[in-house]
Formats: sequence, structure tokens, C-alpha cells
Amino acid sequence: MADSVQGNKLYVGGIPYRSTEDDLKKAFEEAGSVASASIISDRMTGRSRGFGFVEMASPEEAQAAIDRWDGKEFDGRTLSVSFARPQGDRPPRREGGFGGGDRGGFGGGYGRGGY
Repeated sequence: MADSVQGNKLYVGGIPYRSTEDDLKKAFEEAGSVASASIISDRMTGRSRGFGFVEMASPEEAQAAIDRWDGKEFDGRTLSVSFARPQGDRPPRREGGFGGGDRGGFGGGYGRGGY
């Protein structure tokens, strides 16, 4: 691990889709005081994407939460818990949605006719 201060925000993967932010908060309170808990949802459907973030009150409590929950079962799924990376450390997202888009639809008429 790097020497930099990890902070107290955790990435939580493997969250059961039926779990609520309240469920997540209650579970992580077993390791200490939870400042906030959020589950990321799909913008189009509003359904859980199965991951989220928990902010603990202190870095020590964050480490305790990792020790308590990383690799452990929560409501039938195995959680993956680690310190959240700052946004600048993530690879950039690709812009433009579905990619491509500069191709025509019907081939432009080449190769037809036979003369």
C-alpha cells in the first residue's frame, strides 16, 4: 500500500441487488460509525448496479470495516471492500455512448449496377 493517507471512504462491490442503503449502513455499523452509505443505481432503470460507497467516521473504522466485510457474505453475496480511489485515479470513461457512428447505413451504393 502507498504511504498516502487512505481516508475513510470505501468502495463496496457485490452488494445484493435487493439491499437498501439502510441495510448497507446497518451492516457497516458493526465496524464503527458510518458517516454515509450509498448504492449506485443505473440511470436508465433506477435499479442497483451492485456496488456503492460507505464513508466511515475515521480511517481506523474504515480499516475495521474492510477487515470485517471484505470477502465475507452479505445477504447471499460475497462483498469486495476496499479503500475508494480518488476520482483522478480512475481511467477516463469513453465519451459518445455506443461508439462508431461515422459509417453510413446502406453501403453508399458502391459495387452495384454491373456496367
